[in-house]
Amino acid sequence: MEVFEFLYSYISMLEWTHVAMWAIGGILIFLAIKKEMEPTLLLPLGFGTILVNLPMSGAVGENGPLSVLFKAGIDHVSGELFPLLLFIGIGAMIDFGPILSNPKLMIFGAAAQFGIFLTICLASMFFDLKDAASIGIIGAADGPTSIVVAQKLGSNYVGAIMVAAYSYMALVPMIQPPIIKLLTTKQERLIRMPYEQKSVSKTTRILFPIIVTVIAGLISAESVSLVGFLMFGNLIRECGVLDSLSETAQKTLANLVTIFLGITIATQMQADKFLQLDTLLILGLGLVAFVFDTAGGVLFAKLLNLFLKKKINPMIGAAGISAFPMSGRVVHKMALEEDPNNFILMQAIGVNVSGQVASVIAGGLVLNFFMNMGG
Repeated sequence: MEVFEFLYSYISMLEWTHVAMWAIGGILIFLAIKKEMEPTLLLPLGFGTILVNLPMSGAVGENGPLSVLFKAGIDHVSGELFPLLLFIGIGAMIDFGPILSNPKLMIFGAAAQFGIFLTICLASMFFDLKDAASIGIIGAADGPTSIVVAQKLGSNYVGAIMVAAYSYMALVPMIQPPIIKLLTTKQERLIRMPYEQKSVSKTTRILFPIIVTVIAGLISAESVSLVGFLMFGNLIRECGVLDSLSETAQKTLANLVTIFLGITIATQMQADKFLQLDTLLILGLGLVAFVFDTAGGVLFAKLLNLFLKKKINPMIGAAGISAFPMSGRVVHKMALEEDPNNFILMQAIGVNVSGQVASVIAGGLVLNFFMNMGG
């Protein structure tokens, strides 16, 4: 009898908010398995959401393993270790060859950060400045940068920002195509951009990550850790003497850290923290940032076409967000749907790579500005 009473005491703690979070976790798992949307991230995030929303869950709390992981790998006291380690893996995956051989592609990465600053202005109407700045970074579609910025600025909404940033990264194939089609004509989407292969010397490839780190550090000291870890990963790739480490960083390290990130971020998806009006507002503002980042890149390409003889397919501007390499692949796929012989993958990936760098620098600039002011 006492056993049944003991069990009932736990079941009686179950509330509708717990069940609602189970449903959200289930949706994330469905998207990961059925739709294959970033399964290495969404699957642990979805399962972790269910895990932390069981009544009196032993996974969270002072000695809960997920809470311990959060403090060790994501909390600002730890120096945001998980996101920075992931940047090493991402940097090792990136081939800067396309933008080094065609530097003008870098301007699209900068143009696609427009939504960040627009959203900061909108969010400041509802939140204090540091929270607004943290929310705006969601538009970069760069999960690690969003985590680092939100933590360093001491945002009160770190959990919602993390979830929004990573969710929108995973939903790139659903969000971007309608925006691109709305802003472009069929004729524009049919524009071909023959890829001109230009050799890039090994010396240039090695110097590039070093020079970018130095320049970014001089412009924005707060961006050093973000840019530095990303570029260190790329230096491992390009140096030519650490192939085994490069492969480990690209595969083993990146996958392990992504799994830990996903299930650890779930600690911030407890019902009492997540099911709030502010959370829904942040998700909405994050979507606004994402939409305007995508639109900013496309519209900038259309503007350039007014002055260029050799036209640019404006769809590549949308790849200027940081969701690498998803956004580049989405743009390439859309081009093939319009014309099976229109291959713009290299240009799209080049813009996507520049967006990765631009989003990190944008995050550093936001930190540099807002950490030195009150609010």
